[in-house]
Amino acid sequence: MRAVVQRVSRARVSVGEEVTGEIGPGMLVLLGVSTRDTEADAIYLVEKTLNLRIFDDADGKMNLSLLDTAGELLIVSQFTLYGDARNGRRPSYIDAARPNEANRLYEFFISEAGKKVSQVRSGRFQAMMSVELVNDGPVTLLLDSERQF
Repeated sequence: MRAVVQRVSRARVSVGEEVTGEIGPGMLVLLGVSTRDTEADAIYLVEKTLNLRIFDDADGKMNLSLLDTAGELLIVSQFTLYGDARNGRRPSYIDAARPNEANRLYEFFISEAGKKVSQVRSGRFQAMMSVELVNDGPVTLLLDSERQF
């Protein structure tokens, strides 16, 4: 499971004209699910994400987590995180999980995050979405449950 984690001052995701998720200060997580992922991968990535110390403390140092700041969380599915563009010009998505399993683990990730964060919003799985964000910092991190980076 892979995530692009961005510290944001605000973010929103829309499907057409409908806003499906909107947050104030917190994190935007773009989440990709691979063919090898399990619920254990989701739990690991939820814990890692929510406990990342990327928010400023009173001294302006990044010492606080989303949990420490009571920030909000927006989670958007992003199968293209498993796009392999090493060969040719068209990415291969062979490592991305099939839709049913990807959706199950995406929803599981949202559910697990919701047990610890009071404000969790999300996009709509398999929909063409527009994502707007104001990256705060900017702070952007890549996470992988297989610890590839």
